[in-house]
Amino acid sequence: MKRTAIYENHAALGAKLVDFAGWEMPLLYRGIVEEHVYTRTVASVFDVSHMGRLYLRGADALTLLDRVCTRNCAKLAVGRCGYAHVCNEQGGILDDVIVSRGENHWIVVCNASNRDKVIRQLRDNMSGKKVELDDRTEQTIMLAIQGPATMALFREHIPIKFGDIKRYGFVTGSYMGMEYTLFRTGYTGEDGLELVLPAAAGPLVWDYLTQDGGGDRPTVKPAGLGARDTLRLEAGMPLYGHELGEHIDPISSSCGWAVDLMKDFIGAAAVRKIAADGPKRKLVGLTLEGRRIARQGAAVLDSAGKPIGEVTSGTFGPTVQKSIAMAYVDTPLATNGTPLKVDLRGEHAPAVVSPLQFYKRID
Repeated sequence: MKRTAIYENHAALGAKLVDFAGWEMPLLYRGIVEEHVYTRTVASVFDVSHMGRLYLRGADALTLLDRVCTRNCAKLAVGRCGYAHVCNEQGGILDDVIVSRGENHWIVVCNASNRDKVIRQLRDNMSGKKVELDDRTEQTIMLAIQGPATMALFREHIPIKFGDIKRYGFVTGSYMGMEYTLFRTGYTGEDGLELVLPAAAGPLVWDYLTQDGGGDRPTVKPAGLGARDTLRLEAGMPLYGHELGEHIDPISSSCGWAVDLMKDFIGAAAVRKIAADGPKRKLVGLTLEGRRIARQGAAVLDSAGKPIGEVTSGTFGPTVQKSIAMAYVDTPLATNGTPLKVDLRGEHAPAVVSPLQFYKRID
């Protein structure tokens, strides 16, 4: 398995390490619930260096991205980031990505498990175009600092002076000869930043961020992929391999807002037809009675016990204190408030269709 530049830091902290898309990554340090709660109340740092970081330059970089991505990248202003899907010709999702527009370059952040697919899709459509593609995934590290204390920590206690970054914005700069990129995005439902640095700087920066706060400096604690999953689920954010996949289209996955049907991206014709006809199934939220967790693959049933869908993700939300899930259900039953059932190993647990965003931070 591959290891990020911060692997030794994780091992020294006693992290439980697991195989994630071919990378040896920390699942947890102290406990998933504890790390989840600390992220919601203070701030945590996640090593997300396994995610792909692809840099594009050249006169035709925008043309290429508009062909490959569902979002209209031309509408992104310099310094702004946008969520998009990369589709196949059938409209299935090869990956979900964040595209960011710089002064003279673009950055595509993709999932670790799909990096090769995204690179292949870009290269397959580069013929005759003036574009340079640079995969910097293994030459850099990426840290996600998430939680309500993050912005104050960086503005008051971190030597990088980045000015004012709006949500879904980013800046690039240099500190003591070290280039960095700082995104104000995230995957937890909290405000936060994602920091990209040269791999060699990773261990020192990790230790600096996680040192005891003292005084008025918030203490940032490490969190693993387990808490990252429960946090994103409470926030209603889809995960590739669960809510998204090559057999799922952007409309059915309730991500139509990330698609510009007026432009010709790969798979546009198929996605337009689904949008016009209406999807057969839609991604919804489910709130279950009791504390039992609905696991991926569990059947969703109508009031008569007929299978009408399938759970894609489920957990007991530490913040919302409810058993929550995401599921694909037949479109006629996808309305909020619709009573359904989930088959939990033979027991039909009552559930109700709910808005996908179970948790929303109120500042």
